[in-house]
Formats: sequence, C-alpha cells, structure tokens
Amino acid sequence: MPALPPRTTDPPWRTAWDRALYGPQGFYRHAAPGDHFRTAVHGSDLLARALLTMARGCGLDTVVDVGAGRGELLAALHLLAPDLRLVAVEVADRPDGLPEQIRWTAALPARVDGLVVAHEWLDNIPCHVVEVDTAGAVRVVHVDPATGLESLGHPVDGPGVPPSLATWLDRWWPLDGTDPGTRAEVGTSRDRALGDLVARVGRGVVVAVDYGHTRAARPAGGSLRSYQRGRQVPVLPDGSRDVTADVALDAAAAAAGARVLTQRDALQVLGVTSARPPVERAGSDPRSYVAGLSSAGRAAELSAPEGFGEFTWLVSAVGGVAAPLG
Repeated sequence: MPALPPRTTDPPWRTAWDRALYGPQGFYRHAAPGDHFRTAVHGSDLLARALLTMARGCGLDTVVDVGAGRGELLAALHLLAPDLRLVAVEVADRPDGLPEQIRWTAALPARVDGLVVAHEWLDNIPCHVVEVDTAGAVRVVHVDPATGLESLGHPVDGPGVPPSLATWLDRWWPLDGTDPGTRAEVGTSRDRALGDLVARVGRGVVVAVDYGHTRAARPAGGSLRSYQRGRQVPVLPDGSRDVTADVALDAAAAAAGARVLTQRDALQVLGVTSARPPVERAGSDPRSYVAGLSSAGRAAELSAPEGFGEFTWLVSAVGGVAAPLG
C-alpha cells in the first residue's frame, strides 16, 4: 500500500467516525440497523431465550440492552418474560410500537443491578486508526468526512497525541518492524467503554458480544469498513452508512476482567442446540416435529462456525453473582 499524502487539516478517524455515527446527523440517529445489516438479534428469539436463561440462572430481574437498535432483543424478551424490567439504551428516538413496559433512554444508567447486554456495540465505538509510514513511524490517520480521502498526521509518540495510544499498541498490537501501510485500530476507547460499563454494575453480569481478533492474528490492513442497505460499501464517515471495525477482543476482555467464549459454546451451555428432533416424532407429533426442526435450523445459524457462531462473548460477573457459563 503506498504511503498516504502528508495532509493533516482533516480530523482524525476517531473524531470523524464519532460524528458520522452519533452526531446530530449521524447514522444511528436516523437509521434502523436492521435495515442495513443482519445480526444474531434479528430473525429469531433464540438469543433472547438464551439470555433469559442466563438472567434467571443468576437471579437477575433486569436486562439492559446497550446499543439497542430498534429494541428487537428487548421486545423478544418481553414476550418471553413480561415480569422482567427492561431498559434500552440507544441514541435514536424511541421507535413506534415498542411495548410501553420497555424503558428507553439515551444515557447509560449510573448503576445497574441486572444483566447488561452489549450486542455488536464495541465495534461501533469509534477509535483512532494508525498507519506505518515509509520511514517506519506509526502515525495517526486523518480523513475528509465528505470524500473519504485519508492523510497522515502526527506519530503516535508525537505532540498532541495521547500517550495511551502508543502504550496500547506496544502491548496489544505492536507495529514495530512492519511494512509501510500496515494499519491498526487502537482499542483504548473500546477498552475504557467496556470497563466503564462493568463499573456501573453493582450486582449482575455484563455480556459484550462482538466479532474481532486477538494479538496472534491481527489484520495487517486493519478492518475498518462500512455497510449500507445490506451491502458492504466504501468506507465514508459522512453519516450515510455504518462505520465499524473488528474488536481487539483480548484487550477488551482484560479491561473488563471478562471470561471469553465463542457464541457457539455460550449458546450450547445456555440450552440452545441445533440437534434435530427424533424423526419418530414426525409420525406421533408432526406439529412438534416441525417446530423442532425450525428451532434447530435457527440454532444452527446462530452457532455456525463460519457465521454467528464465531462471535465472541465477553462475560463479566459482578457483585457476588455466580459466574455464568461455567
């Protein structure tokens, strides 16, 4: 990859990214995520059932969904367990038709006693993007929000750059000796966000579910990308599309004191199985058999090794709650 031109008048990626998603005209102010990409929350209630099993098993009667989209997960939980206290945290306005029992807020609660779910939230927390220049220096990448044209700014150990960036890179994503054009997304903002979320819990469990990587297999070109109307499109922080990047899962887990599991393993422990019902049931109870086949198919999608099954669950138990998932 050729070196980027030495322009620094544009904002760093973290600033442009934050405005693009959460500013006055930001993507998440006006767009329903389900219109642009499909997640494990959409399409079935099996994830809701699994989280309900976790909440009940931990003796928790409140569920907070951080980055709630249009409230799909909490709506499913309300149908399954109307007695639960449900809170959606989302910057968009409350959607029409959501059950009135679901509380809607733009701000994180100061304290939570309950199960806190952050499903594909960390990947949308803006972070600094850095790149190795032709001289081997690691520099902050800037971007023109209107055109997507990038430029290189100060080195990460230079003036005006928070020292935490270089410290984090040294520990979690070292770039020394890598080729010019090698990139990284610096996870300091994500680590702080997840750590803050856990710190707000007095008694309960935090489950952050996301896709990402560990130090053993970082993407050399970074993972910044955009989605719009169900397709991956050129990355552009202008508010018209999602901007996302994979999560440095090991760094986030360390910040939150979290246990790390694949979604496939977590769902299996919580009773979501893709096992087909006994074929004998087709004759004795055909309706139950068909329902069982449907449930198995939906569970297989959530657990597929090359699909949702490779999502990672970062699970932090707080305040004496028995550690879930073993």
